[in-house]
Amino acid sequence: MTDVLFTRRTLLAASGAAVATGAAGLSVPARAQGLAPTPSMRGGSNNYRPGAPIVDRIGGGGFWMTGTVRRAGDGAPLPGQRIQIWAHTTEGHERDPQSHGATLTDANGEFRLEMPQIVPAFGQPHGHLAYDDDAFETVFLRPIMARRSDKTLSAHFVLQPA
Repeated sequence: MTDVLFTRRTLLAASGAAVATGAAGLSVPARAQGLAPTPSMRGGSNNYRPGAPIVDRIGGGGFWMTGTVRRAGDGAPLPGQRIQIWAHTTEGHERDPQSHGATLTDANGEFRLEMPQIVPAFGQPHGHLAYDDDAFETVFLRPIMARRSDKTLSAHFVLQPA
C-alpha cells in the first residue's frame, strides 16, 4: 500500500493549480469588473462631421489607426460599433471631407482603419476618433502620437449605455 504524504508545499502547489485552471479544469477569460467609461477628451470633437461614411480605407493609406471598444462595467467587447476617424494627414486637413471615414468593430470589439500618414497640426501629430451612435453615450478622443514618425496610433473606448 502506498502512503500519500501531503506537505504544506504539495498542498499549496495543488491548490494554486486548481485556482489557475478553474474549478472545472478549464481556463476562463478574465473580465474587467467595474470598468469605468472613457471620458471625452478636450478637442476631440474638433472638425467632427456627423455621418461620415463607412470606408475600407481613407486616402492612399500607409498609416493604421487601431483600437478596441468595450462596455463599461463588465468590459465585454462590443462588436458592430461604428467608430469615426479623422486627422490632419499628408493628403489633407482634418476639416476636409476626404480626411474622414468610419469603420465597424469586429467580433472582438476591435477596429482597424488604414489612412494616410498623420502629420503635426498645431504642433502635435494626433488623430480624432468618435463613437457617435445611439446605443451608448457619445465619446470623442484625441490621442497624440509619441513620435511623428510612428506608423500606427491606438485608441480605446469604454462605452456607457445611453
